[in-house]
Amino acid sequence: MYTAHPDRYADMPYRRSGRSGLRLPALSLGLWHNFGPDRPVETQRAILRRAFDLGVTHFDLANNYGPPPGAAESAFGEFLKADFARYRDELVISTKAGYLMWPGPYGEWGSRKYLLSSLDQSLRRMGLDYVDIFYSHRPDPDTPLEETMGALHSAVQQGKALYVGVSNYSAEQTREAARILGELRTPLLIHQPRYSMLDRRPETGGLLDALDELQVGSIVFSPLEQGLLTSRYLDGIPEDSRAASDSPFLNSDALTGDLVARLRALDEIAKGRGQTLAQMALAWVLRGGRVTSALVGASSARQIEDSVGALDRLDFEDAELARIDAVVNG
Repeated sequence: MYTAHPDRYADMPYRRSGRSGLRLPALSLGLWHNFGPDRPVETQRAILRRAFDLGVTHFDLANNYGPPPGAAESAFGEFLKADFARYRDELVISTKAGYLMWPGPYGEWGSRKYLLSSLDQSLRRMGLDYVDIFYSHRPDPDTPLEETMGALHSAVQQGKALYVGVSNYSAEQTREAARILGELRTPLLIHQPRYSMLDRRPETGGLLDALDELQVGSIVFSPLEQGLLTSRYLDGIPEDSRAASDSPFLNSDALTGDLVARLRALDEIAKGRGQTLAQMALAWVLRGGRVTSALVGASSARQIEDSVGALDRLDFEDAELARIDAVVNG
């Protein structure tokens, strides 16, 4: 039987999500692409156990994670029952709905019918009565935002979610979502945008400013830019890498000579800080406290350990930030 490490809360910093009472670990574990049937069960179990032993209390899922869709929630449900049932009240478990899950007109986007049906399915897969956070995974251009936010409100009213969030919403959409939820008296807890040293749209598009003004938390995905901001591609494309498989999320065409040169330059800055490139990339998104938590994926327990090592140094000198900007902006 798994017993969590007694000192699991000793070193992990926890940050309050906006103006709420909920604090999240600076690093959270995303179960996006490493918890399907193509991955060894013991490896999955080792990742979850090591994460929790290191103070990672937040596990982030979505209905379509796996692959195939639904597989990550089903796998997590088994691990929850076997290893983490007695720690349920120490965990923050989130899921999302928005992308395609089943055929027909009710299997994706942001209708009340889809969102609440999907949440019921997610709860069954995980063997839970409720999730801590339920997200609208993407805005629906054809459904009134009042309906989508009303469905999130209903999830809370029904006791199936404690908090609600949005993901992939623009600054303007987030402001409107927060307004609607405020009127319903179910506050918007958190936004999950994509953000990294190489993808700064939350800054340039005003999203981070909007979240500051609204006092809404943020948890960023792809802070390592699908593995680009690691040492993996500094010397070419490994045969077993995501880029080599021409994944829709990262393919070999993206690894241009110019990009590799920039990655190598960033790696040199990281070495000067006593960090790996991945650790510096995580520290960069967490710098200054504007981001509540950074989502990391992992294919091994060792990767979790390396990611947590980023928290040893989150401060940046102005000169370091300037050098990073110069490399990224070219």
